Amino acid sequence: MDNFFLIAFTFILGYILQKFKIFSPEMPLTLNKFVIYISLPALILLEIPKLSFSMEMFIPPFIAWIVMMSSAGLVLLFSRLLHFPRQIEGSLMLVSVLTNSSFVGIPMISAYFGEESLGYLMMYDQLGTAIALGTYGTFVVAYYTHSGTITRLQIVKKVLTFPPFMALMIAFIFLGKTYPSSFANTLEALSATVIPLALIAAGLQLKLLLPKEEILPFLVSITIKLIIAPLIALLMSWLFGWDNLASKIAVMEAGMAPMITAGAVASMAGLAPRLSSAIVGYGILFSFGSSAILYFFGLS
Repeated sequence: MDNFFLIAFTFILGYILQKFKIFSPEMPLTLNKFVIYISLPALILLEIPKLSFSMEMFIPPFIAWIVMMSSAGLVLLFSRLLHFPRQIEGSLMLVSVLTNSSFVGIPMISAYFGEESLGYLMMYDQLGTAIALGTYGTFVVAYYTHSGTITRLQIVKKVLTFPPFMALMIAFIFLGKTYPSSFANTLEALSATVIPLALIAAGLQLKLLLPKEEILPFLVSITIKLIIAPLIALLMSWLFGWDNLASKIAVMEAGMAPMITAGAVASMAGLAPRLSSAIVGYGILFSFGSSAILYFFGLS
């Protein structure tokens, strides 16, 4: 319950600060940069070395990648059919594909399935969405923001120098190891800033009324993320005959809200910032209801 309150409070606080014009219009970008360059790498460095492996624990990341690839394909399909502008297509390729598997996923899923779900949850998050953010996410930003002909070398350079990806590579070196307490405490303090800063930034950019030209891409994104994505995960579980806690956690994760950090990356890259923030913000609000429906009618 404390996590639910933190999510709601910080998100609403950001919206209130926006309405009272407490900060400058550039503040969301500043907060997003702090999250991307400091908070998220600290979280990755802190959590990745804690992973332990078993065959069943590979079910969540396997489903995660199938869902993300399918969602990306659907975004491209709808975007081309409906003639979305390039910036909007780039935004949807991030926020409609990458799920909020940790910041919203952890409190929601643990509330439904208990603490025994956390191991599977972290596998989905760290070997699924975390890696996808550093690789796929970097590719999307590079592709949709580059003005000229993009080369493989430029993509590789952007991937290798993206702070979360650099943190991921370093973290793999420390798998199964523990940090000195002083360093671990520092990482924990820095990583704890991810949720409040990212949610306040989202609240600062949330617009309750979108321009009419952004309503259709908004509806497409929400439909893919909260409805189609978990249905794809359910289909995968059925095809492989999986009916265990690992597969149920994967389905719930697939149906979580859009990733806050994906919205931050989209906003920082200039990919429809207002729309990106609206999808993340409304997605979090809607996911409280959609996750309950998914649990009680599909997984309980």
